Amino acid sequence: MHRIACPYCGERDEAEFRYRGDATVSRPAADAGEAAFLAYVYERANPRGWHVEWWHHVFGCRRVLKVVRHTLTHEIAAVGLPGDTLTALDEGEWRR
Repeated sequence: MHRIACPYCGERDEAEFRYRGDATVSRPAADAGEAAFLAYVYERANPRGWHVEWWHHVFGCRRVLKVVRHTLTHEIAAVGLPGDTLTALDEGEWRR
């Protein structure tokens, strides 16, 4: 089990959070068409390495956070607010 450093509540167990999805995917424009929305909802990459994700602090402050997590080791490199720009780069790197 890993720990997530919530900006509001401090460091907490992963059990208090729920994974909410890929934070790098953008919603298509309203006129993008059905195929674009089907891809947005159902097609997901399965990245290996650092990844920016949404996590919801269900049993705490109930806020949504951005987390940079390594998909193989589950190491957490950064935690931020939804408006923060967190970017996963090459192996072993991340940028705020």
